[in-house]
Amino acid sequence: MKPKAQIYIIIGIISVVVLLILGSATLYVVDIKTQAVVTQFGRPVKVVTEPGLNIKTPFIQKVKYFEKRIIEWDGEPSDILTRDKENIGINTWARWRIVEPLRFYTSLGMESRGQGVLDEVIESAVKNIVSSYTLNEVLRNTNRKLEYTTVELEKAEMTKRVLIVHGRAQLVEEIKAMANKGLSERYGLELVDVRIKHINYVPTVIPKIFERMRSERIRIANKYESEGRRQEAEILGQMKKELEQIESEGYKIAVNTRGEADAEAIRIYADAYKKAPEFYSFTKTLETYEKTFNKNTRLYLSTDSDYYQYLKTYTKESQ
Repeated sequence: MKPKAQIYIIIGIISVVVLLILGSATLYVVDIKTQAVVTQFGRPVKVVTEPGLNIKTPFIQKVKYFEKRIIEWDGEPSDILTRDKENIGINTWARWRIVEPLRFYTSLGMESRGQGVLDEVIESAVKNIVSSYTLNEVLRNTNRKLEYTTVELEKAEMTKRVLIVHGRAQLVEEIKAMANKGLSERYGLELVDVRIKHINYVPTVIPKIFERMRSERIRIANKYESEGRRQEAEILGQMKKELEQIESEGYKIAVNTRGEADAEAIRIYADAYKKAPEFYSFTKTLETYEKTFNKNTRLYLSTDSDYYQYLKTYTKESQ
């Protein structure tokens, strides 16, 4: 190959490289996910929000890209004292976007600073709003009836007279409105949404809460035990009363039966006596003898004694 041809090839390659460098320095692409601010010597000169291929002055102008989509923000837990003096830890999250890239660039310059601004404004709004509400307003949205495992807990809740006037949804909207106030005018960003992620008592309070819950359960258990003892006493008393009533009825029946039997026996004896008074007297005296005498019995009777008459008769007949 001739030297002249080689020179043309080298010049051509250099020209292509120069054109590529100039093209890359002149052309820039804004995709659908981003928006751009074109600066010249550090000063913004143009804002591009529509996607496409654009031209800038090479080596003089620079392009700063910003996210066009919604950006997430996740806060750190903070301790807050509610209006009813409950010390709670609350954790929030939010979503935001850059609505005015030029103002955002001139005020903050980068997205990480926007996150820092939200750290301050959201935390301040959360503390101001949550501290003005009671714990029940922070936790609940409506006055719907809650389901409890025991009647005692339900009664305890009713005695507190919990009334939800605003609720958690309105509280969150107030946080969003307060935190969003002035963000667009000052920083060119907008707070899309704010939500409470987690609510709990602070670690120093949790043991006291558990102790209070344990005391409540012990109180309920003692109430059940006391109620059981009361019912036991009532059952035993009723059982004793019924037993005494049964015994009384049995004794009454036994006395009546015995009285009727005695009356019947007396009637039989009376009938027997009427039919054969001498024989009846004789048999009754013999029964008396049988029950009275034994081999060790010694009697002292007069000769005209009625008790002695049959013995006396028996002695005369034996002679």
